[in-house]
Amino acid sequence: MIPESFKQDLLNRVDIVDVVSRYVQLKKGGANYLGLCPFHGEKTPSFTVSPAKQFYHCFGCGAHGNAIGFLMAYAGLGYVDAVKDLAAAVGMQVPEARAPSPGEAARRERETDLYEVMEKAMHFYRAELKKSPHAIEYLKRRGLTGEIAARFRIGYAPDDWQGLKTVFARYEDKALVECGLVIEHEGKRYDRFRDRVVFPIFSARGAVIGFGGRVIAHGEPKYLNSPETPLFEKGREVYGLVQARDAIRSAGRALVVEGYMDVVALAQFGLGYAVATLGTATTPAHVSKLLKLADELVFCFDGDAAGRKAAWRALEVSLPLALDHKPVRFLFLPEGEDPDTYVRSHGKEGFEKLAGEAQTLSQFLLGELRAQSDLGTAEGRARFLAAARPHVHRIAAPALRLQVLKAVAELGRISQDEASTLLDLRTASSYRATASPRVQKRPAYPLEWKLLTRLFARPALAFEIDRTLLDARLPESAALGELIEKLAELDDPERLTDAIVAELVQGTRHADVLCNAQAALLELKLTQEEAVSEFRSVLEALRAREPEEERILRSKVLRGVASTEETSHFLKKVQQNSAGRSKT
Repeated sequence: MIPESFKQDLLNRVDIVDVVSRYVQLKKGGANYLGLCPFHGEKTPSFTVSPAKQFYHCFGCGAHGNAIGFLMAYAGLGYVDAVKDLAAAVGMQVPEARAPSPGEAARRERETDLYEVMEKAMHFYRAELKKSPHAIEYLKRRGLTGEIAARFRIGYAPDDWQGLKTVFARYEDKALVECGLVIEHEGKRYDRFRDRVVFPIFSARGAVIGFGGRVIAHGEPKYLNSPETPLFEKGREVYGLVQARDAIRSAGRALVVEGYMDVVALAQFGLGYAVATLGTATTPAHVSKLLKLADELVFCFDGDAAGRKAAWRALEVSLPLALDHKPVRFLFLPEGEDPDTYVRSHGKEGFEKLAGEAQTLSQFLLGELRAQSDLGTAEGRARFLAAARPHVHRIAAPALRLQVLKAVAELGRISQDEASTLLDLRTASSYRATASPRVQKRPAYPLEWKLLTRLFARPALAFEIDRTLLDARLPESAALGELIEKLAELDDPERLTDAIVAELVQGTRHADVLCNAQAALLELKLTQEEAVSEFRSVLEALRAREPEEERILRSKVLRGVASTEETSHFLKKVQQNSAGRSKT
């Protein structure tokens, strides 16, 4: 765990403008910098970076965070890796929150050694490719150029049981087995990859963590991957992400295919946004990682039974992770085609046209469910509704869930309210019934919103807020309550910087409201003194909004002169407000 003090010191030394400008073209606009958002497609800049407050915010898609958060979102790095990258850039060494145990220290030292072993093996395989007419001819036959082979660092494992012995003098070193390069069986050792075209697999930071080997002649398996190792976890990695990252952002689309050769062939034809799973079914880690980078996720499968089965698995994994503003699609290729053959026959435009016509997640889901039931009979429709229930429940995106619910109701020949009851989705129907009236009654800028935005000028002011004064029906009130609870957990809220606060609100239940409120302070252009003054003015307005009778009762309770009955009435009101906040 990284100490909080180190993180604060790091963010004080790092300039977020320098970090972001490595990847986004920024222009000065008043006190801030503006650019095209790297997280969604846009033609007019809505992406703002504040050098004074050291956070970024997109007023288009809501992306928000500090320098650490930007590297995580843009480069797909984990938290620790993002901190280490920033620290290395400013010459800082990331400390440990506690001294590592001897076992942990040995493991980390071992991991460093394993990375070096993998890097050395990759160079060996690449050198062997240049010496192998047999492998070069195969790649040419598959239509690959030397340029694309170099871009993906493709190599060749010679047809030799102990080919790695030429570069690893200590062939008996256990690191070769730990990395999955060598197999040990009954006291004997031999290379895992032999007479195969080898595709290096890179981590998000560009380190070699595994290999995939494609057989050249006949043999099984056709694709052979590195086993699980201390560096490599198949279910969390995808092939080609390092090479595809920029193309994914440019196209706004990530295409998931099944083979290494498909990725490489598509890249050669200008479709550089393709990646491949590593011999495993689609996992939540795959979907989450790619949805962070792309505006649209397209799974590409063969149209046969095996392909549809794999697609259904991807759909089940995607249901709770899909977002309203980021569609997930399913592309099924014509019989006998794979991405490699299709793009060579139809070119980039033909493949992209097919991808653009891919079924949406909801279309694929409903189509598969309909195929399993006879909707012409009452029994068939009942079966359809029963089959749909668990899948609709798993959809987390509110608008998508509502749309699928409506479609299910229509296909089942029942009303939406009936479907909500039958599928136990009252929250979906109550949203439809109650959201509009509340929005109509809500003022454009309620006092709670004004209080929340000004609070970000000095977060420690949160402890001056009496939460019973807030309108518990408003999302701003719930967000304020959550922020107060977060701040109460800190040792010294007075020392919080804007960059740390931007990180603090990430991942909270009301992150959207909190991020937008912090960014709104940029537009208000208030000094800290002005914001604090307005904060206290809003507090007074909230107190004045309280009915005089309740204000008198509050005063009596606080002064200790209220009767038992009055105190009970006051506490009951506080509990009602707390209950209202928990429902918001």
